[in-house]
Amino acid sequence: MSSMFGKPRGSSERPPQSPLPECNVAILGCRGVGKSALTVKFLTKRFISEYDPNLEDTYSSEELVDQQPVLLKVMDTADQDGPRNCERYLGWASAFLVVYSIDNRRSFEGCQRYLEVLALHARGCQRRCPVLLLGNKLDMEQYRQVLSAEGMSLASRFGCLFHEVSACQDFARVQHVFHEAVREVRRQAEWNPPPRPLLISEERPCPPVATPVALPTHHSLATCTFNTLPTVNCKEIPSVAQAKLVTVKSSRAQSKRKAPTLTLLKGFKIF
Repeated sequence: MSSMFGKPRGSSERPPQSPLPECNVAILGCRGVGKSALTVKFLTKRFISEYDPNLEDTYSSEELVDQQPVLLKVMDTADQDGPRNCERYLGWASAFLVVYSIDNRRSFEGCQRYLEVLALHARGCQRRCPVLLLGNKLDMEQYRQVLSAEGMSLASRFGCLFHEVSACQDFARVQHVFHEAVREVRRQAEWNPPPRPLLISEERPCPPVATPVALPTHHSLATCTFNTLPTVNCKEIPSVAQAKLVTVKSSRAQSKRKAPTLTLLKGFKIF
């Protein structure tokens, strides 16, 4: 299209955009609690009934949370025997979803170990990452073994948020939990802004003796002497760059903007 008469010129080129802020969320919990089902439900609005519990993947999705865009990365972890060898996500994640199944008390007891590991990690590195405790399989209410009050009590003990959802039925609740994790990361960033750069003085040769300056006597005031100090030139130390290490077994799925493709979920049954 021509640019005549003030009309915009048609072109496939777009102005460069600033990179989206990132939020890394790791989903933790025992096997069989529905971590993969929650991830797929959030990305595709669909439910999976069968998947390989030994696979660990990282997914990406551009989301709009409170009218602010964010690149949300989700790590669907696959711990075999509880929170062991968890360094791969402790240093990577900005927030954690700790999941148990309301119809399985052993999974509830297992998630307590995850919360203890996260609390110990937060004290060791002096960096608090938001944690959300999640009771999944709300559609199995008739087989419930863990009361809501127990989940709320455990969340209160570790200072984290608590939600109950169903990956099988309710997409809105599942989406709310992931978006709430983004909101908590943003709140944490507001409470703990990055430190200001330090200032150091650059030494310069100074005279061995300070030069006295005499003020003239006026209205019977005594003569005062002030020592002039050498000027100090300050330089700003550049802030230390923060490095991120991402280690996962595989990263097979990268969803596109507003169009997650089902081929990314290879090996899953979609209903």
